[in-house]
Amino acid sequence: METEALGAVRVGPAGWSYDDWKGIVYPPGMPKSLHPLTFLCEYFDTVEVNSTFYRPPSARNCASWVGKVFGNPRFMFTAKLWERFTHQRETWATDTEIRLFTDGIAPLAEAGKLGALLAQFPWSFKRTPANREWLARVLDAFAAYPLALEVRHASWDVPEVYAGLAARNIAFCNIDQPLFAKSVRPSAAVTARIGYVRLHGRNYDDWFREDAGRDDRYNYLYTEDELKPWLNKIQEVRKQVDAAYVITNNHFEGQAVVNALEIQGALGKRTVALPQYLVDKYPRLRKLREIS
Repeated sequence: METEALGAVRVGPAGWSYDDWKGIVYPPGMPKSLHPLTFLCEYFDTVEVNSTFYRPPSARNCASWVGKVFGNPRFMFTAKLWERFTHQRETWATDTEIRLFTDGIAPLAEAGKLGALLAQFPWSFKRTPANREWLARVLDAFAAYPLALEVRHASWDVPEVYAGLAARNIAFCNIDQPLFAKSVRPSAAVTARIGYVRLHGRNYDDWFREDAGRDDRYNYLYTEDELKPWLNKIQEVRKQVDAAYVITNNHFEGQAVVNALEIQGALGKRTVALPQYLVDKYPRLRKLREIS
């Protein structure tokens, strides 16, 4: 349970708009009048916005999302930074491109509902002089927001990086991913007043396969034993922050929702009655339902 010695923890999935969640996460034949966010905020206190990675968000959509979660006052969004700043690095972004993103995300920030803006870089983004300069420009451009940094290559796992992030109050994102040579290992690093954890799954066969689709890479369900070390890490992070965000990104067929519910339960959060169709798909959730 949450105590004065522990920061708030918000657990939730990455994204909400997946066709393969229909009839598994969402009720069969869910009416259009029931928005997925309104449904999810009954179970979770956060969701990571994925669409902002692929394109700048529209201010209209962001304002609408705030309204969709009105029923849960604890709810906070996190959002991924547009890939123009993390993956498309041939030339630096224009002022117009920066404004497109900041103007779009503004309603979330102005409503006090943006818990973190996540700059997620790929494994190929290694700690070279050029990449360090690029990263510095990104962090400067979005310094007005509560930032979290995700890097996947082990070259960033050096004391200077953590010290630099701490000096700027930028959260290091602790990740679980398939471990290959030079992959960042699981950690419980804290470099800011917020903490961030992302669980990607451990689909080794498809993680680096060139023709693997998004669903292939993130098709993974953590076992209870695999989650246990992360529960300890999450508690370590909570001791040092005001708020911790735990995001499950193994989204295929609602597996992120299953693991997020299990993490919440293990951390002492009571779960509202779970939908029967979700329990039928994942019978292991019956244990949660019995103690909710």
